Amino acid sequence: MIHTFRKARESDLIDIIRLLADDDIGQGREVVANPVDGRYQTAFAAIDADKNQLLAVAVDQKHHVVGCLQLSFIPGLSRTGTWRGQIESVRIAREARGTGLGTEFIEWAVETCRARGCKLVQLTSDKSRADSIRFYEKLGFTASHEGLKRSL
Repeated sequence: MIHTFRKARESDLIDIIRLLADDDIGQGREVVANPVDGRYQTAFAAIDADKNQLLAVAVDQKHHVVGCLQLSFIPGLSRTGTWRGQIESVRIAREARGTGLGTEFIEWAVETCRARGCKLVQLTSDKSRADSIRFYEKLGFTASHEGLKRSL
């Protein structure tokens, strides 16, 4: 199956939110509603206006959104001023899992980071998502650091 990867449009928001909510963790923190909750619209506008952010979608041949991810391009002083690509909010529609789409989408994201001058790509995955962690490890990502978060 052939997929297209592109910058997300505001009209994609409902599909993206459905993808984010389609697991045990996401069900408890996302709000799937039509019309879309205004908080998502505000966040989308901020992401869309920021040249160092890219919200991307994977679209199938029928023009349905079947995947999403967000790339953040982060400048830094460490590693001699290295830019980093941060991959977050990766989701693949249930019906498209196991088809190779996830691998293709992550490789597209890595190449997008490389094209932007990033020398390092990083991501996080909830520790309870063992399958996701194995998937990322197969793609060459290593658990080289311990990540910590603090809710505000």
